[in-house]
Amino acid sequence: GIDLLSTVGDVETGYDLDRAALLEKIKTVDAIVIRSATKVDREVFEASAGRLKVVGRAGVGIDNVDLTAASETGCLVVNAPTANTVAAAEHGIAMLCALARNVAQADVSMKAGRWDRSKYVGVSMVGKTLAVMGFGKVGGEVARRAKGLGMTVIAHDPYASEERANALGVRLVSFDEALAAGDFFSLHMPLTPDTKGLFGDDTFGKIKKGARIINVARGGVIDDAALARALDAGIVAGAALDVFDPEPPAADHPLVGRPDVICTPHLGASTKEAQEEVAYEIAEAVMGAIRGELGSSAVNAPAVAPEVLKELKPYVELSEALGKAAVQLVDDESAGGLGEIEIEYTTSRGVDLDSRLLKSGLVKGLLSVTSIPVSIVNYESVSKSRGLNITEKIVSSDNDAEIISSMKVTVKSASKFSAAVSRGSITVGGEIKQGQAFLSQIGDAAVDIGLSASKNVVLVRQTDKPGIIAGVSSALAQFQVNISYMTVAVAADGEAIMAIGVDSLPSNANEVLSKVAAVDGVQEATAFSEA
Repeated sequence: GIDLLSTVGDVETGYDLDRAALLEKIKTVDAIVIRSATKVDREVFEASAGRLKVVGRAGVGIDNVDLTAASETGCLVVNAPTANTVAAAEHGIAMLCALARNVAQADVSMKAGRWDRSKYVGVSMVGKTLAVMGFGKVGGEVARRAKGLGMTVIAHDPYASEERANALGVRLVSFDEALAAGDFFSLHMPLTPDTKGLFGDDTFGKIKKGARIINVARGGVIDDAALARALDAGIVAGAALDVFDPEPPAADHPLVGRPDVICTPHLGASTKEAQEEVAYEIAEAVMGAIRGELGSSAVNAPAVAPEVLKELKPYVELSEALGKAAVQLVDDESAGGLGEIEIEYTTSRGVDLDSRLLKSGLVKGLLSVTSIPVSIVNYESVSKSRGLNITEKIVSSDNDAEIISSMKVTVKSASKFSAAVSRGSITVGGEIKQGQAFLSQIGDAAVDIGLSASKNVVLVRQTDKPGIIAGVSSALAQFQVNISYMTVAVAADGEAIMAIGVDSLPSNANEVLSKVAAVDGVQEATAFSEA
């Protein structure tokens, strides 16, 4: 895994970092790979000051990562959801068998010099009902193996597919039906606000008497004190626990020392094979995230197929460029700020266009004048927190040669460049030509500005007459501003819009623009940057 990650960046290993060391180290990294013991909470994200872009969780559970804080800072969280599936399921079955036949207790007795055959009579699993609580990947694999042991398997999961359950010979039931029917309960749900303490006094009050509990999911889904009471009352005959909250459990934990509870130190994924597979899977997920891919392992962002990412990439760059141009044309002395914003797509795909990436690019561009990090992960929450009122409009096109024929962004705000206003809104439009982004519209004027040719553009509204190009060029030359290209588009009422690509603008840009605006025949001048 480390060798793979080394192909995309410098890799440092830091084992057993204390809290202070983690908070210091996080300031210097773009990605971090963790196991379940490391807590990446809001404090960690705040310490990174926006630098951290990827958190890779080497395993399935992500309850040790603050997803809200990650999303707010634009950090993508990925996990390794499949590599340890079989290992976790095998451990669940091992715990099931050990619990049914008192294997751990009998082993302790033998090592103490006793021969307690009659004391450790177990129960058969054949014909018993196993209730799988959480029918995801691990739950499904446990069900498959339990069927091979001759057990009847039922499952409760409000998000499970009936078709998948039927294919495994499993019947989906309600939570209360599972409690009433199960002889054994194998827990596989994630730890969420809804599942925390789910197996508490109320649940144990409904459970079938003499049931046995196996937990290889998350410790927090069981109320430990309530389980201890259920064991004391004989409601639950025994439990096998691989997970605890917190880990490791305290010395006075109410369940660890009990003879009717089997405990293992979170060994669900601890096989040599699973460790290797997890390392490879999380390395590939982190590498993909660094490259900007949104695979199925992305936890806090929508999964987007690689082919969709590839075909939309230039259009995402265009939407960001339009956002940057539009926001820099807003009159920053106006009290109104950003008004209503609309992005219009002219596309042959109609309503089938997946515009999430395009909209995230627009938000990133609009907020480029701030220090707020924006990505597909957090663009919606950032838009809401900044009060951006964005609507999307799709215009159907018959041009099948291009996914999107053109895009247009309008911002209902006062502009520092009056020629950028059309029908009361700042208007900029663009298109992709030969894979490159071009600005094709400013206000009502049709322009042709290659945004890849120069990252800095000076806009001039002028009278359409000879001599102005020479005057503007001379004004820029006085400040050592190098011109990379220049285009002129005829506008209405005998005017024209001149777009000048320059290598860079000096720190006294306002002075430069004032000099340009003073050229005879120039009505106004401004600039924006795509850098």
